[in-house]
Amino acid sequence: MSTSDKSTSNLETVRERLNVVTQETRFSLLQDILGHPSGLPTLKELDYVNPSRSRTTIRQHLQRLIEGGVVEKVELADGRRQNDMPYTFYGISKEGRRFLAEHDLLRAEETLQEIYDRVEKTAEIERYESAPRPDR
Repeated sequence: MSTSDKSTSNLETVRERLNVVTQETRFSLLQDILGHPSGLPTLKELDYVNPSRSRTTIRQHLQRLIEGGVVEKVELADGRRQNDMPYTFYGISKEGRRFLAEHDLLRAEETLQEIYDRVEKTAEIERYESAPRPDR
């Protein structure tokens, strides 16, 4: 592959990834992940802070972010799982964090965390928020 072909291919990859992350619902989910105290919310937490979207819609958009290499699904090790507590979480991947930083899409991370912290939460969501998380 020539340098020109590689450059065009890389540009297409960047364009596609930007298209993935800037779609309204996916961008909102990224903001929610970045705002979460651990950076690893559960589907239930994402569902709670996105009441106008169905859980199916959220799941589909998370899958698209995963396919785009921006988000990763992280599971708690079997030995650390507890009954009635979540074990599947969603976080920004290393490649996703690099990409978002490169395109200046992380500058509001601290503000997003402050906003997320102010959201009124049910006892169940607070319990989920304080659940053990995988080490990353």
